Amino acid sequence: MDTKKRIVIFNVNWLGDCLFSTAAIRNIRYNYPESFIACIIPGRCSPILEGNPHLDEVILFDEKSTHKGLGAKLKFIQTIRSRHFDTVFLFHRSFTRLFMMWLAGIPERIGYPIKKRGFLLTKKIVAPPIESMHRRDYYLYIVEKAGLQVKDRFTEFLVSNKDERVVEEFLQARGIAACDFLVGINPGGNWPPKRWEKEYFSKLSDRVIKEFRAKVILTGGAQDAELAQEIQGQMQGKIISTCGVLSLKQLGALCRRLDVFITADSGPLHIAAAVGARKIIALFGPTHPSLTGPNPTDNVVILRKDIGCKIPCYDTNCKDNRCMKAITPEDVMAQIKLFRK
Repeated sequence: MDTKKRIVIFNVNWLGDCLFSTAAIRNIRYNYPESFIACIIPGRCSPILEGNPHLDEVILFDEKSTHKGLGAKLKFIQTIRSRHFDTVFLFHRSFTRLFMMWLAGIPERIGYPIKKRGFLLTKKIVAPPIESMHRRDYYLYIVEKAGLQVKDRFTEFLVSNKDERVVEEFLQARGIAACDFLVGINPGGNWPPKRWEKEYFSKLSDRVIKEFRAKVILTGGAQDAELAQEIQGQMQGKIISTCGVLSLKQLGALCRRLDVFITADSGPLHIAAAVGARKIIALFGPTHPSLTGPNPTDNVVILRKDIGCKIPCYDTNCKDNRCMKAITPEDVMAQIKLFRK
């Protein structure tokens, strides 16, 4: 096998899925240890791959902003063409992205021949049903069926010593000591039906503060600041919000410090699992753990209730949200009490 190639990976758009793809990226590197390997990814996902030792470069492609117009896309295609890549692995399923790589003149194009794009691929990987395997394995399947060796399947998220220092300074500035029982809650998510009720987070937070004298830290981006205020507004106790304060890398460092992290199916869930958080309680409703659950699962408890709905469910406009409402603060408290024994 020629190990000196120029390889680019066109990655997916969501934080969690991008994290799942790190296993496939690492295994491509195993097979091409001397190659130049780059990865195309949206800017919002770039922290997932920042510092990844298996990549030589991360290339940003933001279809909804920087590269929204035709002219911007053509310029991006020309940039890729000028890099003289030999091979592209397409983890993203879109026709447009494959078409762009064809226009960029990349001679070997490997991916799933779905959405009528098979004629543009030079190596067609017959796609398994997308709901037949975990997302991590869905990307590894491309690698394996392309004729490469798959040695392992774990996900990676790297945190620096600097990120850990920032988190320690953040906690110390708010009076949190190493001996404090630290509970993290992540109330956000990329679509509403996967979110737990904010009233439940308020009740749960008050209970862990009262019963365990816990310090509660709410995680999220700047866009979650209003949600944090709403949760705090329904509480008697006080929580500490990191919304818009800590980066994704620093979130990973924080997850290592938490005694318990409580979150729905979201990017932060998968970051916490990848960095080896002590205990994670994952709340699942419309999505299924066998497809998008955390990996590894050694320190994870998954809470979900069978309410008779077909799961997975991708109705992002669901107004009922019964599947998430069925998981109660009492259910979560019971798990925390087990952890405390």
